[in-house]
Amino acid sequence: MTTTHTSPAPTTALTDTALRRLARFERALGVTGILFIGAMFGFFYAWVCSTMWGLDAADPQVAIAAMQAMNASVRNWAFFPGFFLTPVMLGAWAVVALLARRRGTAALAGLAALVYLGGCLIFTNTFNLPLNDALAAVVIPQDAAQAAQVWADYSGPWQLRNIARTVFSGLSLALAAAALALPRRTAA
Repeated sequence: MTTTHTSPAPTTALTDTALRRLARFERALGVTGILFIGAMFGFFYAWVCSTMWGLDAADPQVAIAAMQAMNASVRNWAFFPGFFLTPVMLGAWAVVALLARRRGTAALAGLAALVYLGGCLIFTNTFNLPLNDALAAVVIPQDAAQAAQVWADYSGPWQLRNIARTVFSGLSLALAAAALALPRRTAA
């Protein structure tokens, strides 16, 4: 009786190698996605716990001028990747995780992308941006009472909306972190 030793088919070895490469790429996308969403959560959170409180404590004319300047300067090359590419990065991670046969990771990363897209990107464009544009058009009143009214009309609504963005970005970050923390299969 002769025994034959059979090796795995070459396609299986290639598939395993491809899956390992895909898993490394998926992990890199996950880490990058978390960096992006973490930056945005930190950005929104800083507005909640320091920037707006500081502006509220300042002279309203100064607060209006400062907010106009900050809103004008935020649309820049450093802000763009975090704000606009976060849902792209998280969505790409979800797709690659699905291809790498990591359904749980794919589901959480995809949900993180959707939460950020709706709760941060679309929300900002729908609610915060119109307030910013309206404030940008304001000529700062010389009368202190008028300036105080302009600032009060802007600051309260803007801060409530920013708190919502902070909560949504925090939820997105938590989902992404949970996706990255899911156990990985070990290669046989």
